[in-house]
Amino acid sequence: MLTNVIQGVWFFSAVALIALVLLHSPKGDGLGGIGGQAQLFTSAKSAEKTLNRITWTLTLIFMGLTVVLSAGWLG
Repeated sequence: MLTNVIQGVWFFSAVALIALVLLHSPKGDGLGGIGGQAQLFTSAKSAEKTLNRITWTLTLIFMGLTVVLSAGWLG
């Protein structure tokens, strides 16, 4: 049961990471280059900073769960 929940979180983090990495702009304008600034954020710089934080958090979750699942620590 716990393994299935952990695998679900791991899968979600993998898919979300793919989506977030694709949102990043290689030239640094990020979400601002998609066709205007996101209404959710006050500026493109703020949007990029938030996007970076979410991406790094999901990266740490994904890598941590990869280690836990591959080591077989859940039984």
